[in-house]
Amino acid sequence: MTAIDPSDLDAAAREERKQRTFTRINAADKWFQVLGLAWLTPVLKAAAGDNPKAQTKEIWRLLGVPLLAIGLFLVAWASLAPTVQTSLGAIPGPAQVWEQVGNLHEDAQREKEKEAAFYVRQDERNAKLIAEGNSDRVKQRVYTGKPTYYDQIWTSILTVFFGFLIASAVAIPLGIAAGLSPTVNAAINPLIQIFKPVSPLAWLPIVTMVVSATYAADGWFAKSFLTSAITVTLCSLWPTLINTALGVASIDKDLVSVSKVLKMNTWTKITKLVLPSALPLIFTGLRLSLGVGWMVLIAAEMLAQNPGLGKFVWDEFQNGSSQSLAKIMVAVFTIGIIGFLLDRLMYAIQSMFTFTNNR
Repeated sequence: MTAIDPSDLDAAAREERKQRTFTRINAADKWFQVLGLAWLTPVLKAAAGDNPKAQTKEIWRLLGVPLLAIGLFLVAWASLAPTVQTSLGAIPGPAQVWEQVGNLHEDAQREKEKEAAFYVRQDERNAKLIAEGNSDRVKQRVYTGKPTYYDQIWTSILTVFFGFLIASAVAIPLGIAAGLSPTVNAAINPLIQIFKPVSPLAWLPIVTMVVSATYAADGWFAKSFLTSAITVTLCSLWPTLINTALGVASIDKDLVSVSKVLKMNTWTKITKLVLPSALPLIFTGLRLSLGVGWMVLIAAEMLAQNPGLGKFVWDEFQNGSSQSLAKIMVAVFTIGIIGFLLDRLMYAIQSMFTFTNNR
């Protein structure tokens, strides 16, 4: 019988644990990529004992270079901004913009305190009326103070998702029909080519008039909300429609032949064959549509003065105070960051439902 050295067993166990750790890190890397945190993978691998030189190079590429680029951008911005004079003063630098971030947060806090005080006063007044036997004079009013910056952000996000969902509900079925039927494709293709390049600024007056003429003022949604959402729908449905039609039309012909051999009905063919095969391109279209919708919404809110980030930007532009430019730049960064997060969200959903690198 051959004796086994205990140190060899320990080394084998350590190596096995190391390999399990790397397997978990590689599995997590997929989600780090989705969340824009790909630099975490080499950091974790270096901490787990992988080749330090190779991982340091990866950390520098994925984290160091972007941070250096951001730092250079901030230095250039801080240096050049004071040299550009406008009617509202010099272009604000990073410090002034950051200061306005704090001011907007404090404004929101003050508005929340006002709202809370309003409801406390209302409750006290109603309690007094009830105690005096005047229950018929009790009223519950909704606070109608100035919307905060956070309210404007939330309004814009709700609006873009509402418009995006309507666009998806229209574009995906139409795209499937166009991809399956050359006749349907021939019928809707001229309409796509005509309406796809139309600017939201051209759609907005038409949508505003139609909504005003057909929608009751006491409906579920405010007219301003519906106007912005429908404008988003009209401008953002085309990428999804085109990519869905392309994805469906690109299905492997052998699979189509199999469906005929198996005598699949239309519903089974779509759910079991068409959608799984076309999902990568459908999601590509959805990501493009959401990005387009977000850009369109800001323009629509500015032009129509509908609640949201676009209105905030326009109001600050009209305000013309010394802090307006910095607040507008805060809104610009907010719009960009939300646009990035919306794309990451769609990418995450795409990663959950598709298993292809064609993204």
